[in-house]
Amino acid sequence: MILRAIYESVLQALQQLYANPLRSFLSSLGITIGIFCIISVMSAVDSLEDNITSSFDKLGSDVLYVDKNPWNEDPGQSWWKYARRPNPNYEDLEALQERVAGAEFSSLSVFIPGKTLKYGSSSVRGAYMAGITYEYAEITKLEFSDGRYFTPYEYSTGANKIIIGNVLSTELFGTKDPIGKTVKVGGRKYQVVGVLKKEGNSLINIIPFDEAVLLGFNTVKKLINVRTGASWGTMLNVKARPGVKLVDLEDEVTGVLRAHRKLRPKEEDNFSINELSMFTKMLAPIFSVMNSVGIIIGGFAIIVGIFSVANIMFVSVKERTGIIGIKKALGARSWVILLEFLIESIILCIIGGAIGLGIVMLILKILSAVIDFEMYVSLQNILIAIIGAIVIGVLAGLIPALQAARMDPVEAMRA
Repeated sequence: MILRAIYESVLQALQQLYANPLRSFLSSLGITIGIFCIISVMSAVDSLEDNITSSFDKLGSDVLYVDKNPWNEDPGQSWWKYARRPNPNYEDLEALQERVAGAEFSSLSVFIPGKTLKYGSSSVRGAYMAGITYEYAEITKLEFSDGRYFTPYEYSTGANKIIIGNVLSTELFGTKDPIGKTVKVGGRKYQVVGVLKKEGNSLINIIPFDEAVLLGFNTVKKLINVRTGASWGTMLNVKARPGVKLVDLEDEVTGVLRAHRKLRPKEEDNFSINELSMFTKMLAPIFSVMNSVGIIIGGFAIIVGIFSVANIMFVSVKERTGIIGIKKALGARSWVILLEFLIESIILCIIGGAIGLGIVMLILKILSAVIDFEMYVSLQNILIAIIGAIVIGVLAGLIPALQAARMDPVEAMRA
């Protein structure tokens, strides 16, 4: 009987909405605007967070980065303090590889000032260049669209081989196959052995692989004095073994580096150990504020929508007072009348919410195509919109539905 009552209530609600389409649309407009504001902001924030997280995952969420500077401080705040620190070097790497049991791989990166790459009549200025030790590929999980990584022999002998980013490859070679081609960098000739897979747009590019030139560490030593680090930076990357927590690995790395650098117990560390979660922690308050703003703006629109729907439901109860009296006189129970008007209110709000959700999806799809950055509405946000519309429908229709359910049949028919 309950299912039959619900079915008939749904049919009657749809008939009422079809009979008064303009009134129904205007009354649900507030719900549409409210759902649009809330879901659009939440979806935008989710898309931004996913993009940032995927950018970090490419570099490894289980990796520690040993640098001169901490990533969670303003670089200019204590510039002199950090400038006096020594650059991480190859001896530090050897100490980590020998003594840190919790590390699966460790590598050293040397960041070189941008140089000009030339191939025939094509050239690219200021390319991002990095010298890497052999284990770097295991830590960052480098993916190739063409070619390969350095062989152990090429790395150990310091062969003039390079790996370039996808965008850089297109700028230099166009549609030509870059593998095996020779380019000039700083007056030296290098053979391209690999092209990295295209990353695409990302909000945070810690390492711009699309425009990068990667060289083996032994090859870089021919270009620069890697010990001085006067005009470039170095960084150690330490990847945790499966099952090893980053906190435990950080303690182990700290102990090994302090012992290797012969720091006294009371001396503070002359290095900083960073992890990618620092960025997400810094951005979390910003995303929280954005979500709060969207909910507040949408909340005002929804409050207006609730009063609008409630007003329409009062009108609907008034128009059908005689029918309510006849139904009750024929034996219809109060809960059936209550259910009938509640369902009508819920359907009205679901329609408004669906329109708002549809507008959000359309706008995000257009934005994704325009800015080449994936934005989407998650299943969780869709469920939030639907459940929210149902709750709003219950709140908006409860008082009018109670009024209809409590009517005296005789008085209702007389009215």
